[in-house]
Amino acid sequence: TFFDWKMPRERRGTQSLVRTHLRVAGPASLEWWAGRFQELGVPASGIVERDGRPTLDFEDPEGQRLALIDDGGRGDRPVTWDKSSVPAPHQIRGLGPIVMSVPSLRETDAVLTQVMNLRPVRRYPFDESAAHMVHVYEMGGGGPHAELHVAVEPDLAPARLGAGGVHHVAFRTPTETEYHAWKARLDARGIPNSGEVDRYYFRSLYFREPNGILFEIATDGPGFVVDEDPATLGEHVALPPFLEPRRAAILAGLEPISWAREQARRVASGRMEKRDPFNYQPRSGARG
Repeated sequence: TFFDWKMPRERRGTQSLVRTHLRVAGPASLEWWAGRFQELGVPASGIVERDGRPTLDFEDPEGQRLALIDDGGRGDRPVTWDKSSVPAPHQIRGLGPIVMSVPSLRETDAVLTQVMNLRPVRRYPFDESAAHMVHVYEMGGGGPHAELHVAVEPDLAPARLGAGGVHHVAFRTPTETEYHAWKARLDARGIPNSGEVDRYYFRSLYFREPNGILFEIATDGPGFVVDEDPATLGEHVALPPFLEPRRAAILAGLEPISWAREQARRVASGRMEKRDPFNYQPRSGARG
């Protein structure tokens, strides 16, 4: 989810979600993406090994921190998109680990393990100096598609949400029955929460872990094809019925996103330097 909020850049720090990983299939795909980023002037690191997996860090034009990882073929079966300019073997296979930063682990660990039933499985250094450690928690059957990485950074100031920042992290629950059970579980443990929220396309439940990061528990269904043909999904603005009366006002306030393609064209034509390809004032906002 991208929120079209008019706000300044995020101030990076702890008590925040700091990197989102996307999964690809193998070293050849990482090399392909590294070349694509270079061609389009996308700020990116080299391919490095982190937590035992080849990884390619990059940022979007607003500074959202992202990474591609080799998932070793694990995770949900990918669905390729025939209309993509990315060859099918190199297309993104799905979400990977989410990295969050906290100043202190103890209370967050209690919620992750005792409330959410995540399992601590290993640690790795957050940077080359090894001054900070990342604690890896897994859920379900584990693997790169089912991990939460928690970096402990006590010497950082708290982040301030802004453009390029991540608003919340969502955890899937497959059925309505389990969704209702999570609400009861939070209530039984005295954890303040939003109550059940009907988003039409899915059901949501929100609460904050002890360091203030917003968590969402969301159902898989009904899904985004409840009112769209899968073949044309995302080609027009779809609104849930309760927002349909406000369609004109909502569309009038949306910021165009065609500038991203324009920046890529400017890089390709030599009219913008690759080292600073997205030199503009951000207008959209945080992610969730």
